[in-house]
Amino acid sequence: MPLSLSRHIAALCLLVGLALPALGEPVTVTRSGSDTFMSGASITETLDTQGDSFIAAQSAVARGVSEGDLHVAGFDVSVSADTREDLYAFGATVVLRGAIARDLTAAGISLRTEDSAQTSGNARLLGKTVTIEGPVAGALSVSGREVVLNAPITGDVRILAKTLSFGPKAVVTGTLTYSMEDRIDVPEQVAPASRVVFKKLSPLEVWDEFVDMGRMREMPMLPTFASIVFGFIISLLFFVALGALALGVMPKRLEAMRKSIVAGPGRTLIAGIAGLSVLFGMVPVTGLTIVGLPFVPIVVLGIIAAWTLGYALGAYAVAMRVWVGFGGDPEAGTAARLVVFAGAIIVIALLNFIPFVGWVANYTLVLLGIGAMTTTLLTHFIGNSGQSLDVDMKPTKT
Repeated sequence: MPLSLSRHIAALCLLVGLALPALGEPVTVTRSGSDTFMSGASITETLDTQGDSFIAAQSAVARGVSEGDLHVAGFDVSVSADTREDLYAFGATVVLRGAIARDLTAAGISLRTEDSAQTSGNARLLGKTVTIEGPVAGALSVSGREVVLNAPITGDVRILAKTLSFGPKAVVTGTLTYSMEDRIDVPEQVAPASRVVFKKLSPLEVWDEFVDMGRMREMPMLPTFASIVFGFIISLLFFVALGALALGVMPKRLEAMRKSIVAGPGRTLIAGIAGLSVLFGMVPVTGLTIVGLPFVPIVVLGIIAAWTLGYALGAYAVAMRVWVGFGGDPEAGTAARLVVFAGAIIVIALLNFIPFVGWVANYTLVLLGIGAMTTTLLTHFIGNSGQSLDVDMKPTKT
């Protein structure tokens, strides 16, 4: 199951990457053996597929029956289809209404399972707001800011949340373990006190507690030794989705920054050091103004965003340079570029297991990426001084 889960999460990630550049394009349907792939801006499909089904769209609505696994990714996701195997759903808004014969894995900013979404296996849910109204015959694992449980759960339940509430239909037959900052009163109808376990949660323990959710009894998620792999999968999903968004929204600007890194890596590194120094220097400078103290957290968030974007841009530029160096097509399509980028993230992650070398590699990529962004910003605001000099110094004819 761990390998299967990783494979399906990666598939969802790739679906998002392929769908984003295709927004506004007509729906395309591709079949490979018994598997069916669909992508486009808006998809409303009544499924009748024998193998696995993959749907990626800005707005994705799935009805009918999928005899194999069903994967749905998009911004607005609605699944009313019955799934004979596993269901994987990923989006900003996710609503599930169909029955799932095996396991359910879903993530979204707003995630809801209605009472018709009966899961015969285990359910793993992740989101900002998570509402569970669909019964679960196996174990339930939930991580969210606001969690509402209003369904019968036969197996064990593990919940990590900021706020947790129970509806009139909530019944936990197994052990209910919840992790929050403060203890709450769990109604007797949900679970007796003897089967309720509370673990006080501090902000620094959120990630450790989230990883522990994979060790739940009856939950065939991830073995203990694979918690790092689980974190890596989530990171890979994020970076590939970020890369797909950049390739879809600003392909020309991204290509220009990539070429600037390749053309002058030393110059770009120096620009990266300067840009990063300015960003870190803004923290004390903003705080010293007194009136700017409330904006210090915003500056810190800006540093984190720049660091992340710089890392992704640096990794992409180096990966494409290696790809072209080994004979790859420099004008490769979006899908190929995403695969190259994902491969770079995997290789860099493996380098982290080498002391010192991993840190140097990561930091160098960050400097390259921030350097390219710094150069682009300076060129945008003050123009290309090199071109101006060339024009001014051109000899005049007499």
